[in-house]
Amino acid sequence: MENQKQLFNLPENIHYLNGAYMSPNLKTVEAAGILGIQRKTNPTSISEEDFFKPAEKVKSLFAELVNAPAQQIALIPSASYGLMNAIQNVPIKEGQHAITVNEEFPSDHLTLRHFCEKYQAELKVVSPPDFVEGRTESWTNQIIESITEDTALVVMSSIHWMEGLKFDLKAIGEKCRETNTYFIVDGTQSVGALPMDVEAFHIDALICAAYKWLLGPYSSGLAYYSEKFNEGIPLEYSWMTRKDSDDFSKLTEYPEDFGPNAMRYNVGEFSNFIALPMMQKALEQLLEWRPESIQNYCFELLNPLRDLLDQKGIEKEVDNRMSAHLYGLFVPDTIDLPQLMNSLKSNNIFVSARGSKIRISPNVYNDAEDVEALMGVLQKHL
Repeated sequence: MENQKQLFNLPENIHYLNGAYMSPNLKTVEAAGILGIQRKTNPTSISEEDFFKPAEKVKSLFAELVNAPAQQIALIPSASYGLMNAIQNVPIKEGQHAITVNEEFPSDHLTLRHFCEKYQAELKVVSPPDFVEGRTESWTNQIIESITEDTALVVMSSIHWMEGLKFDLKAIGEKCRETNTYFIVDGTQSVGALPMDVEAFHIDALICAAYKWLLGPYSSGLAYYSEKFNEGIPLEYSWMTRKDSDDFSKLTEYPEDFGPNAMRYNVGEFSNFIALPMMQKALEQLLEWRPESIQNYCFELLNPLRDLLDQKGIEKEVDNRMSAHLYGLFVPDTIDLPQLMNSLKSNNIFVSARGSKIRISPNVYNDAEDVEALMGVLQKHL
């Protein structure tokens, strides 16, 4: 895969290695959003079928991206919304518990904690080992060993959002299947840049905010809910999620039945005439590129950085256990992290600090110059 910077409008004088914070707009996504704004200037241009058909198109594109049936996809406004839709519908028996991982993203942790408090269930947090090399495999094994028939659900991100560690989702999903445990995954920091297969990984619910690796707008997201959730209770009681809601002549019949499959979990007013066209353009581009190609591109791009870390004796996880699009640099205690971050920013290099790690998150709009600029500053501090 070749560099795709020409498809974005990033300023020439910055080195934006911070896609895990927020993606820049593709030019096509920006244009679709502007056109969406303009459409409402003349509301006669928006037909009744526009409330539903564009949403179905977006669902089908996302379904292809994660290998799921399109009818099991829902449109959501945020990861926390999508998580709550799933978690509140997990059955739990007396004496059962829930599992998550250490330093999980706040929305995931807080939603799960609320669930446990409601049902007076224990929330077990699986911590990583103290070492860096081999950290991911050891942590994954601890998670798998913690899952028993008394585990009602496991909630975790597809990769660790601070460190970029690639958990073995297939192995975790298989253990959850064996123990009748619900497996709920926050894919916000990987879906779009790293291959995802909900069938192969036995994922029961996959929740994704759109504004990072899906290259979509803020306050938008997509979720997969397996057939286990088809009779669940949604967060909202919108008219748009009801059976035959696309027939405007029947609106005041107030149907009780929800639409089929995951339709009940759509957010109210899901037919966002600005955000949906943006989301469609983003997903079409991602499917053209393919996540595996994005991952390979980012891996090659960061080869010089990994070589530098080896030369400097900086501990790092083995390459095949780290995501290439979100690479966590474990900063030694001898380094003044705030000072290093200030130095990077003063050189127009944009990354994130999360805990004691620097989160370096490139995408296809980055090139060798961006990595060289980053390394130039790192060398002075390392």
